Amino acid sequence: MTKPLSEVTPNTWSFLRDAMIRPTGFREYDARWKYPEEINLPGMTALGLGLGTQMHRRGIAPVIAVGNDYRDYSLAIKNALILGLMQAGVQVKDIGPALSPMAYFAQFHLDVPAVAMVTASHNPNGWTGVKMGFDRPLTHGPDEMAELRDIVLNGEGVARPGGSYEFVEGVKEAYIDDLVGDFRMSRPLKVVCATGNGTASAFAPEIFARMGVEVVPSHNELDYTFPHYNPNPEAMEMLHDMADMVKASGADLALGFDGDGDRCGVVDDEGEEIFADKVGVIMARDLSKLYPGATFVADVKSTGLFAADPELKKNGVVADYWKTGHSHMKRRVKEIGALAGFEKSGHYFLAEPIGRGYDCGMRVAVEICKLMDRNPGSRMSDLRKALPRTWSTPTMSPYAADTEKYAILERLVEKLAARHAAGDSFAGKAIKEVVTVNGARVILDNGSWGLVRASSNTPNLVVVCESSESEAEMRAIFAEIDAVIRTEPGVGDYDQTI
Repeated sequence: MTKPLSEVTPNTWSFLRDAMIRPTGFREYDARWKYPEEINLPGMTALGLGLGTQMHRRGIAPVIAVGNDYRDYSLAIKNALILGLMQAGVQVKDIGPALSPMAYFAQFHLDVPAVAMVTASHNPNGWTGVKMGFDRPLTHGPDEMAELRDIVLNGEGVARPGGSYEFVEGVKEAYIDDLVGDFRMSRPLKVVCATGNGTASAFAPEIFARMGVEVVPSHNELDYTFPHYNPNPEAMEMLHDMADMVKASGADLALGFDGDGDRCGVVDDEGEEIFADKVGVIMARDLSKLYPGATFVADVKSTGLFAADPELKKNGVVADYWKTGHSHMKRRVKEIGALAGFEKSGHYFLAEPIGRGYDCGMRVAVEICKLMDRNPGSRMSDLRKALPRTWSTPTMSPYAADTEKYAILERLVEKLAARHAAGDSFAGKAIKEVVTVNGARVILDNGSWGLVRASSNTPNLVVVCESSESEAEMRAIFAEIDAVIRTEPGVGDYDQTI
């Protein structure tokens, strides 16, 4: 295989013949590119050949489940990827249009070792990518992605005989059966089902109806132009729309899903938008009654309540804070035998005996309905209000180029660690510690904190702050973090702020 070129441009002879791949598309735990500016179809074929070669190098049986999300160009990209996999001697099991968690489920259902899901997740149209994995329920982490990148960019893909193709029917139906089983609600529950016209539109309304939940539809028609908003339940635009629907319909809550269905967002009966880490604490409280002494993993962007909440402490919960990112979190949950992992972005990792360990927004929706069924006298707002009060920002993302963001972050971590070492105050408080497992989480002596890290998926930094005392302190923490960030001229504007 010849080396892919990053300088090939669209609307040229070579673009239709030669593999073009921008190296920055190989990220920490999946691959994402703007299409066709950063990758072309021959480039996706080269990726498939590289992925198949990686399977052979690692001694993995050459059989893979492949799916695609509901975007107008995803089928062409999947077919190009499949061509490369078959060139590498891999037997392809094509499950058709799918959610990412449906593709992960297919590994178990079809008993195959590998998965490749063509999706740009919640990124806007114009993006594409692949989520892939060999060791179910895990997906590629930094080591696997670096190995794959080198195979592809160095032209080390090896063509082998034995490749084949099979379209597999019935995986969607088996996935829904696995999610719902024979569970039916014993209390009335009215839910706004928000899918943003994305792939989850083909799944979520059916799943709710099967459980006996009354569905209030919200943008449930499949439409790959995303005419209302980009399906991303971490974005305030989608959460605000969900809140408006709850207030207009009198629903008990709203559940919203991202473009490939592996994340879930929640709005309660009062129209309050509950960030996913707080939903995680609500779920952990409920699950820890059923499974006392359970271990829960939370990502570094998440609330400090996993460690500080009195109810979780009473139930013997062990809290483990870990790196942000679905691959990092899945791996950590499996490694330490946690019952579940919770990520502020809305990824939840429910392990045995609840789920299979991968992130699945549909599984979260089913488990929230079961939670409400186990608490028939409570509204979601009651469960929210029962938590200790904290004030937290949304996830904010100032621009930083992919080629510069990690170097920028390294300097920011050094500057924040130096503040701690010098004994400086931060938002009027002493700094207790600076956790650097993933960026820098500056923790104050009252448990309040501020975080800056690099986004693994987009050209951005990520900033989150939480106060255990007041909104004013939360804003002061953000001002301190932002002042340090502004010492870096390569950082641009925020996508949203407080």
